[in-house]
Amino acid sequence: MAKLTKILALLLAFVMVAAMFAACGKKADGNDAADTAADTKGQDTEENTTPLVVGYSPFSNKFSPFFSETAYDQDVYAMTQIGLITTDRQGAVIYNGIEGETNPYNGKDYTYYGPADIKVTENKDGTVDYDIKLRDDLVFSDGEKLTIDDVIFSMYVLCDPTYDGSSTLFAQPIEGMDEYRTGIDNLSVLIYDAGRENTTFEFWTEEEQTAYWEAYDAATKALAEEIVAYCVENGYNEEGDIQGAAGNWGFEAEENTIESFAAALEAGYGADVKGMIGTEAAGSTVEDLFPTFADYDKWIKTGESAPNITGIVKNDDYSMTVKMTQVDATAIYQLGISIAPMHYYGDASKYDYDNNMFGFDKGDLSTVREKTTQPMGAGPYKFIKFADGVVNFEANENYYLGAPKTKYVNFLECLNDGDKLNGVITGTIDITDPSFSSDTVNAIKEANGGELDGAKVTTNTVDNLGYGYIGMNAKVMKVGDDPASEESKALRKAYATILAVYRDVAIDSYYGDRASVINYPISNTSWAAPQSTDDGYKVAFSTDVDGNDIYTSDMTAEEKYDAAKKAALGYFEKAGFTVENGKVTKAPEGASLEVEAWIPADGTGDHPAFMIYTEAQKAFEEIGIKFTIKDLANSAELWDALRAQSVAIWAAAWGATIDPDMYQIYFSGDEDGHAAGGSNYQYAIDDKELNQLILDARTSTDQSYRKSVYKACLDIIIDWAVEIPIYQRQNAIIFSTERVNLDTVTPDITTFYGWMSEIQNTELN
Repeated sequence: MAKLTKILALLLAFVMVAAMFAACGKKADGNDAADTAADTKGQDTEENTTPLVVGYSPFSNKFSPFFSETAYDQDVYAMTQIGLITTDRQGAVIYNGIEGETNPYNGKDYTYYGPADIKVTENKDGTVDYDIKLRDDLVFSDGEKLTIDDVIFSMYVLCDPTYDGSSTLFAQPIEGMDEYRTGIDNLSVLIYDAGRENTTFEFWTEEEQTAYWEAYDAATKALAEEIVAYCVENGYNEEGDIQGAAGNWGFEAEENTIESFAAALEAGYGADVKGMIGTEAAGSTVEDLFPTFADYDKWIKTGESAPNITGIVKNDDYSMTVKMTQVDATAIYQLGISIAPMHYYGDASKYDYDNNMFGFDKGDLSTVREKTTQPMGAGPYKFIKFADGVVNFEANENYYLGAPKTKYVNFLECLNDGDKLNGVITGTIDITDPSFSSDTVNAIKEANGGELDGAKVTTNTVDNLGYGYIGMNAKVMKVGDDPASEESKALRKAYATILAVYRDVAIDSYYGDRASVINYPISNTSWAAPQSTDDGYKVAFSTDVDGNDIYTSDMTAEEKYDAAKKAALGYFEKAGFTVENGKVTKAPEGASLEVEAWIPADGTGDHPAFMIYTEAQKAFEEIGIKFTIKDLANSAELWDALRAQSVAIWAAAWGATIDPDMYQIYFSGDEDGHAAGGSNYQYAIDDKELNQLILDARTSTDQSYRKSVYKACLDIIIDWAVEIPIYQRQNAIIFSTERVNLDTVTPDITTFYGWMSEIQNTELN
């Protein structure tokens, strides 16, 4: 039976779906001042209050420049922020942003401005200085001046020992970084890691430890009982079937008891109480089930810790220097942080640079987290609210590049790509980004009378800075207890081999010539992407258990499918499965003959990887494996489940960065004690050689050297078989020809310079 998701998520999903149907059915006029203006669209008014409406996939309501995760949420906060670093249409850094730099592109000269000038000096001793000078006329949308103190505050948030967002600025070789981040730990994690029988009480008392474990055990038991009750109430399990309820929730209870289920929850989450209850609970919160957890969820001093980061140096109110101990090729891009207002996200009374105070108490980011759903900055627009599936923005009159020409912008949640496209055609959406599938292309041409650009729709396409993939979590997809064992890798390769063989037919069917199959987990827009002419280039998952090629050039498609099944059986056998007469008949301990694969295909199968799933499902059935497809109507469910590490296989896409640095996705920690990378929890890949290669690639600006190192990284990732690269696609941004003044849209849109890059100039007709 399919794993159930928490009741709260289901209720939220239903509310969101209802809101999306309502929102996509009419013009989204959520701004109070614009409520009466939409009905007069096209009429002359003294001030045009008609909002520009942009169609989006569902948001996760994490609109923070520090803690957002999805691309959709990032676009929301990006409307309100300015970045310290500016790049041009080819992804090149603008070092002289104050006066501007003029660079050619596509036969035209474009001048780029930014909030700062950046000067990079490589010193004889191998250290590097980044001198940053801000404009002195910048203000936030609330009128407060923007100074270098706001930049320093933002950097200290991203480098705090307790920071757990996706930025990896803290991993840069900034002088004094390690000294600043050591000597502080979370009390809850310390008590949990010390164990129930701990007798050393240096940082907490025996009474605190006893109370913690009593509360922890009560919380896991209450959570298990709540999940079982939910499963019975909704008809997923019979009364008393505790093991079945645990299985539906993605856990394996050894015995049919609440205590056994609670033990399974503990084994799955450990000290991550907030993740266990907040993500998986059938309705309750951490405060409900573990009311004293706040007493333990705090950071305490456990050793010596520097009071500041010596490499972050304030020179005056509008300039600073970041000192790095060595060359790092990714540094200039990592410094491209959003300049967040300290007076809003922090506490100005706690800022005193000379006395090592940086706008918040070290180890306590609560004031920053409180603003996660309410972004504010110096960007082109002010965030007003997010309600009923609509994010409302109002123009920031203080924007340093000029007040936006369109006063109101709404980001409108839509249920699926069909709603996005139909919205543009019918007049409820002005700009959106439907998946550029064959169906989308045909629908656009039909609306325009045969062309992609016409009276109804204008289409702009660029290569996507990112790629599509199918992922596997090594902690879930394993044999026994070791995700890194050869048996566990063989298990994942068995699944990957069959899934990979259907990539060509699925991508061709969904995208046609608007996407291509890729064989390494990296965007083809990157200079580091392996090319078919490179030495050592291999088609992904195209060798058998002995390293021999599975396919030959003269094979038909059906012959390739048969060869993939045969190769997969070899991997299953190596993983410890029993294989008899061309079928898998028994799984080893810690593995199963069943797997559930998640895919955010709008509940309708609308996803480029959906055909891969359906074809693979038939193939797996033929060799004795039950491959269940879970098609999600709301993609937000997937992100919650990935954070909980409760999904075995899923389909998604990565958004890449200009630099191909792999730290954020694949780095799992090193011997120096660096924290885990921001998104590696999805794969749970833990490989010391990979970690070192990722760090090595940062130490040189030699592109050929870095490409060879990244190729070695990609080979390791493929060997772990946690990621099956699927496609490199084109992005389509479509505009309503009737309603958007196309002469005002950002010209020469590229992979690195999107339509929002000059949104302040965009106007409606």
